[in-house]
Amino acid sequence: MAERTVVALDVGGTVMKGAILGPAVHVLVERSWPTGRHLGPDAVVETALAALEELAGHPDARATRAAGLVVPGTVDAATGTVVWSENLGWSDVPLRELASTRTGLPVAFGHDVRVAALAESRLGAARDRANVLFLAIGTGIGAALMVDGHLLEADGYAGEIGHIEVEDSEPCVCGGQGCLEAVASAAAIARRYGQRSGRPVDGAAEVLAQVNAGDPVAAEVWNEAVEYLAQALAIGASLVAPELVVIGGGLSLAGDALLLPLTRRLHELLTIQRRPQLVPADLGDRAACLGAGLLAWEIA
Repeated sequence: MAERTVVALDVGGTVMKGAILGPAVHVLVERSWPTGRHLGPDAVVETALAALEELAGHPDARATRAAGLVVPGTVDAATGTVVWSENLGWSDVPLRELASTRTGLPVAFGHDVRVAALAESRLGAARDRANVLFLAIGTGIGAALMVDGHLLEADGYAGEIGHIEVEDSEPCVCGGQGCLEAVASAAAIARRYGQRSGRPVDGAAEVLAQVNAGDPVAAEVWNEAVEYLAQALAIGASLVAPELVVIGGGLSLAGDALLLPLTRRLHELLTIQRRPQLVPADLGDRAACLGAGLLAWEIA
């Protein structure tokens, strides 16, 4: 008899990550696809649906019971609707219904960062912690807040730390000015370095490599991002007093080059507030996909 499975898809701003998962969230198959934002919002919807269909049709998914689908932006998990996702250009997309129709499976639906925090709380760095701020830094920046053991939903609006104003010059895709996401996301770090140096790079990892090589422009861009992240986390620490901050998303792969200066600066900014420990996500940039799998198992 084939092993019972679920399929999971994390729709990211740059890459979609998918998996076929056995019981206990055991990874059987992993896949990835370019999101293709430049092709337009309808094309991204089609790519996501095709990715789920491919996973559900895989030979290792013969006994699949359900799918988990998580996306960035403002989501209504109850209705399965993407209310708004600025990085993907989506507005009022009934994505759960579309995915269920396409795959023939029941589909669990949620917000990528909150679901990543759920995965870290059950499987990763935040196990046995009741007050946690999960910060995902990738194409965009989002947060999930666990307060007294409960994930804060606020009708899908909680956690928009990426749209706290931290400076006054950079325009943001949300329509604001000087948002954290516009100056400290992995995408912003790469863009700002390219603008200042005249040498375009493919991502923040290349900027960090230039920092390590002694490039003063790279160091300036990196240090500014750390400062802005610390300012935003100081606000979060003042409001919800996390004992732990878990750093996820692609930028978490920078390790101590990010965590050490960020911890130092955050603690300098805090006075009477609780000073949280900062750790990288145990699940890395797979957290949201594994969290989607957890959601799927709940309805399988």
